[in-house]
Amino acid sequence: MERYNIIVIGAGSGGLVVAAGAAGLGARVALIEKHKMGGDCLNYGCVPSKAFIKVGKTAHAVRTADRFAIHTGLDTLPPQDLKAAMDYVRKTQAHLAPHDSVERFTGLGVEVKLGSGRLRSAHEVEIEGTGETIWGRHIVISTGSRAFVPPIPGLQDAGYLTNETVFQATELPRRLMVIGGGPIGIEIGQSFRRLGSEVTVVHDLAHIVPKEDEDVAEALARRFRSEGIRIVDLIKVAGVERKDGEKHVTVTTETGSETHVVDEILLATGRRPNIEGLGLDETGVVYDRPGIKVNAACRTNISSIWAIGDVAGPYQFTHWAGYQARVVIQNTLFPVTAKCDYENTPWVTFTDPEIGRVGLSEDEARQKGISYDVYRVDFEHIDRAVSEGETEGFAKVLTAKGTGKILGAAIVHPHAGELIAELTLAKKNGLTLDKLSGVIHAYPTLSDVNRALGDAYRRTKLKPSMKDRLTWIYAYLRRS
Repeated sequence: MERYNIIVIGAGSGGLVVAAGAAGLGARVALIEKHKMGGDCLNYGCVPSKAFIKVGKTAHAVRTADRFAIHTGLDTLPPQDLKAAMDYVRKTQAHLAPHDSVERFTGLGVEVKLGSGRLRSAHEVEIEGTGETIWGRHIVISTGSRAFVPPIPGLQDAGYLTNETVFQATELPRRLMVIGGGPIGIEIGQSFRRLGSEVTVVHDLAHIVPKEDEDVAEALARRFRSEGIRIVDLIKVAGVERKDGEKHVTVTTETGSETHVVDEILLATGRRPNIEGLGLDETGVVYDRPGIKVNAACRTNISSIWAIGDVAGPYQFTHWAGYQARVVIQNTLFPVTAKCDYENTPWVTFTDPEIGRVGLSEDEARQKGISYDVYRVDFEHIDRAVSEGETEGFAKVLTAKGTGKILGAAIVHPHAGELIAELTLAKKNGLTLDKLSGVIHAYPTLSDVNRALGDAYRRTKLKPSMKDRLTWIYAYLRRS
């Protein structure tokens, strides 16, 4: 039986980082993948969706170019060629695929084994279909997640798209319904709208992007409505029926029921961990509906077995999986115990405008009974945003009451994903908000919004009595 320092099951973003990092440090590594190298991120998630979003942004830029005195005569674009858009998506994937390929990882010293990995013991993994069983001092499960399909009557017969199938579509639907108000659905839905589809977003909560505060969600919803996207909150999808090539979606609301007739459905109702067929029960690895249970070191209840990424959570982000992978490398190959930092994980919703977040929202702070102050700067006061015509949106920071310690931050702006990094760095390193005021930010840049947040905090420290004393001192100095 072949023996390895680390066996990785799943060649998604987290598994690839473990494999490459461990092999680079001299460990013998086996990487098992049953489907596609690169996992969800390269094949169905981050890469294709961001390429598709870029196509939609470009179409929107052409349509709205008259704002900048560029008259294209295309204020109303005809429906775009979806096949051509998807060709761009696939070209982007093809460019990045070699980075995640079997050939590259073999070249790095990783032994790649194609097939389904199944635990046979705390140290043994069978590669099903090949009859091979290998031994690992440590086993890392990184099998990701898949789209959750709710049991909606008639949905299977009517047909639907998920993030795993939507990028194979070749014809632009005239009417598209997105079921689900989370990031995946609204990112893709907005892009379809910009390419010419009529888009309706339906979901069962009070507002889209439910993990964000209401003011953040409403800023995005306003943009969606201005682009012609219909949003229906607080509904339940009761059933779907296919008639004459159309899909009749019946939804129930607080006031009754209504039926929407559409050409296609994009299902974006959450994710489920890929835990089936791993041999968890036989091995005694503890898991529940959200995924495999791990501690802050990414270790399961079996000391030699670890789990990272979507299959373990609590976040389902590529960068979180990569971060956990580095934690596991430290814990398996070095005599240290590294732990995950759950409080300083940023995320971005890649709509237009984007939403960047780190730490607590106001809703979460209130639920936890935490007293806080909030500082907000609108982009209409940031010179670079004004000059580029991108004044919608705002940045806000929550601080512990009276201290300036950063508890969380949210930014709504087309470049929020880039801007949230500075606030994440400040929060992680325990910097108070006023420290941002003392950093020189190049002018004119959008990052000036973070300096402005620091200034807003500093202004609250100037008490009226202090200002009165300073005024008296300055008057005295003028007379002397």
